[in-house]
Amino acid sequence: MVERVDISSEERKSNSFVEQLIEEDLANGKNGGRIQTRFPPEPNGYIHIGHAKAICMDFGAAEKYGGICNLRFDDTNPSKEDTEYVDSIMEDIKWLGFHWANVYYASDYFQQLWDLAVWMIKQGLAYIDEQTSEQMAAQKGTPTTPGTESPYRHRPVEENLELFNKMNTPEAVEGSMVLRAKLDMSNPNMHFRDPVIYRIIHTPHHRTGTKWHAYPMYDFAHGQSDFFEGVTHSICTLEFVPHRPLYDKLVDFLKEYKGETDNLHDNRPRQIEFNRLNLTYTVMSKRKLHTLVDEHLVSGWDDPRMPTVCGMRRRGYSAQSIRNFIKSIGYTKFDALNDYALLEAAVRDDLNARACRVSAVLDPVKLIITNYPEGQTEELEAVNNPENEADGSHTITFSRSLWIEREDFMEDAPKKFFRMTPGKEVRLKNAYIIKCTGCKKDESGKVVEIYAEYDPESKSGMEGANRKVKGTLHWVSTNHCMPAEVRIYDRLFMVENPSADERDFHELLNPNSLCVLKNCYVENYLAEKKPGEFLQFQRIGYFTPDLDSTPDKLIFNKTVGLKDSWAKMNK
Repeated sequence: MVERVDISSEERKSNSFVEQLIEEDLANGKNGGRIQTRFPPEPNGYIHIGHAKAICMDFGAAEKYGGICNLRFDDTNPSKEDTEYVDSIMEDIKWLGFHWANVYYASDYFQQLWDLAVWMIKQGLAYIDEQTSEQMAAQKGTPTTPGTESPYRHRPVEENLELFNKMNTPEAVEGSMVLRAKLDMSNPNMHFRDPVIYRIIHTPHHRTGTKWHAYPMYDFAHGQSDFFEGVTHSICTLEFVPHRPLYDKLVDFLKEYKGETDNLHDNRPRQIEFNRLNLTYTVMSKRKLHTLVDEHLVSGWDDPRMPTVCGMRRRGYSAQSIRNFIKSIGYTKFDALNDYALLEAAVRDDLNARACRVSAVLDPVKLIITNYPEGQTEELEAVNNPENEADGSHTITFSRSLWIEREDFMEDAPKKFFRMTPGKEVRLKNAYIIKCTGCKKDESGKVVEIYAEYDPESKSGMEGANRKVKGTLHWVSTNHCMPAEVRIYDRLFMVENPSADERDFHELLNPNSLCVLKNCYVENYLAEKKPGEFLQFQRIGYFTPDLDSTPDKLIFNKTVGLKDSWAKMNK
């Protein structure tokens, strides 16, 4: 037996309702004080941040109460599933920082599920229906009006058994027949009105090949798989609330089939439902995410604009920031639309303590320090992270010729412009105070060079060099930097809740969700940085090297800005 974990009264107050229900079961000695959960994804796509919320609860609750959490793939529909998705799901769970006790598949239980279905047929609890799906749907009725029975509902047991065996042959025609549970066509819960529990699919299965041609439906396989594995708490999202009575009923059939009729309502998986995670300006529908990928509207499942875990990882989100965000929004019994800005705030807060501060110029214009000796350079110390002294520092090179941001210069500036303008002083980060003396323009009037003089006694860290100036600019030395491509990401959709919008979701896509800057410069120190490392481009935002980045072509993804610019732009 797993040792009981005592939870303090203070911790109890902060617990989610899901954890409170688990604690009630522990207090009542249910399941012998054992806690076992599972995360059961279907391997038909890459997991997104909505799945991450379930992962945090399934694995987190097991960890908190001294239990175990298993990973089980719901691989009951081979026409949509692939080992690619299995591998990606496992990678994403590990990246989020969780570890499963065992890996299972619904396909592990295909024979046991088949045997249970045969037993149900023999008990008069299931029958083969040869109607079309449209005919069956028409007979279901409505929540307030009873359904009508299928003309095949009372066919003989032997005929049902013969047809069920035929379903599992290569000759069976997909859609020609299904196996339905014989329950209650007048039950107000529509899921009880003789649900389909087996259908024909001839697509080879990624694990079992062509051994099976008839596959169990999710509702039939899910609760039974939980029972086979000894799951104590089946934690899922709110859309499964109406499925719960069917879940329990099918587990009852399984217990009766196995002869375990004593204590029918004890030692059964307890289904608990919580709200889904929905984010503004994105979609969580796997069908729509598949469409985005299949139609090349994004670069792939790991496109940094996607809500997938791998997309967020590629964008530069930390695993801890995602977990912190999920913890902050909590678990409730009602659905809500969470502001994407809350996720970005969690990312920003976490990266502030992690990111290495570096210099990058995204829209460069040349600055010449006219009184700095030609050919002279200086190695200056730059602190890697002022939030963590242990991160140390690195050196940057200062010289006569620098790149600065074009927007940091204005020839005819308003009074409150505290950056570079003729006649005024600014400090160059980690270096000197300079005074702008003028600029040079091309034939079109575009500024191509800016001129300034430096104060040799104003070097950062130099004794007596602390006189105040109102502006501080970042820079890189033109002869001691590397060219880079920088990818700036915005919301994938233009409307706040694209899932609720009745228009074709293609019309809702933001045409400016990706902006690629080709002519950027970064300090040489960044050449050694790898994807997954966290960087702060000073005064700009947080970035990370992209998976496409190479030593010969540096590419960086913008993770999030230093401030929430979206809210300001969309007031």
